Amino acid sequence: MRAVLPRWAGTLAVKSAAFITVMCCALAALLGVLVHVSVTDQTVGQARALALSRLKDATSAFESGDTMLPGAGVDPPGLPGSLRQLAARGQRGTVVDRHKGRPTMWAAGPADHGRALAVEVDYSQQARTIAALDQSILWSSGLAIGVTLLIGAFAVTRVTRRLHATARVARRISTGDLDARVHDPLTRDPSRPQDEVAAVAAALDSMAASLQGKLLAEQRFTADVAHELRTPLTGLHAAAELLPPGRPTELVRDRVAALRTLTEDLLEISRLDSGRERPALDAEHLSTVAERAVRAAGAAAGSDAKVRIVRDVYVETDRRRLERVLGNLVANAHRHGRPPVVLTVDGPVVTVRDHGDGYPDYLVAHGPQRFRTEGGATGHGLGLTIALGQAEVLGARLEFANAPDGGAVATLTLPQSPPEPEDGPGTAGGPGIRAATGEAGPDNGSSR
Repeated sequence: MRAVLPRWAGTLAVKSAAFITVMCCALAALLGVLVHVSVTDQTVGQARALALSRLKDATSAFESGDTMLPGAGVDPPGLPGSLRQLAARGQRGTVVDRHKGRPTMWAAGPADHGRALAVEVDYSQQARTIAALDQSILWSSGLAIGVTLLIGAFAVTRVTRRLHATARVARRISTGDLDARVHDPLTRDPSRPQDEVAAVAAALDSMAASLQGKLLAEQRFTADVAHELRTPLTGLHAAAELLPPGRPTELVRDRVAALRTLTEDLLEISRLDSGRERPALDAEHLSTVAERAVRAAGAAAGSDAKVRIVRDVYVETDRRRLERVLGNLVANAHRHGRPPVVLTVDGPVVTVRDHGDGYPDYLVAHGPQRFRTEGGATGHGLGLTIALGQAEVLGARLEFANAPDGGAVATLTLPQSPPEPEDGPGTAGGPGIRAATGEAGPDNGSSR
């Protein structure tokens, strides 16, 4: 099973710091071992040469019967057993061991009658030198690792900061801010060497500029077409009113009305796309606005909807735009879902629920898309697109989902409103359900 790492462990800075630390530790350990082995071999070699030289002098004195120097003797106490056995076999050797609580270099060779002639040399100074060297290696390695980490962190942070800036701009573009640009410092001066981050930033800026140009051209085209259609449609509507009564006349008038609605929807979308729409705020009881929207949508659909008030609140909003959002959601539920259609007000959160087949997967995942329908649905995909655009103007959040037990659920979350007054019409007195019907024009743009 793979270990579950915390989220911060996946960042480039942490990975770079871990890599730098591992490499520095490995390099410091390798260099430390090499230096330690080299100096230790040299120190031990010098001590061994001194001990063997003294053993040679002691052997000459022993063979001539002279008095041996201090530290030399036959079978002295404390002589390591391995060295004693080596001398008994007629060979010479050296070994470092502790004697009387201090490091000692022993050198031994054969004497008469199987005994060992040995010399001891104080090895304390050499041992202290090697210990001091090891301590210096540890301290210098730690200092080198720390300095390398600081320099590496500074270098990596500069790169990650630019990457985070590029990611922030990409997120702003994905939310609709097409004016966002990275403007990486390296891209401003073409004479400077360009790294990979600068290449990504330049590509993102180029993509955003191209996308912005195409969308602006599309918005201008949509607005121009809608404006050009209004004049002939007005004349066509007037001409249709002059036709004699009959079934063909009704069909012509119905199609002219549908075409006028589509044109008005396109004009509204073009205004929303321009980003210049501003709400006219006023304090409203949310339940009152919801009931008006449901009555209008229910009258256009020819069927009733239910309004369920869980908790009513005052909201500071644009009543016309909010009614447009709720009306489009309810009309879409009537057109593409199945009854009962229920609008629920719970504080600043409004949900519209039907009991049909639910929203298509693409709509739940990516939101409504104009002129896209699936599953044999009719319409132009504009009703929910307008509802989403008007919700953004209001500063509200509109989300689409499917209920676990079937049916589509649209959730509108309004921004925080002023405190609700203690008395007045429409205050919440507990949950309740009211049927609402009325009259309004159709919303032919809704689709699913």
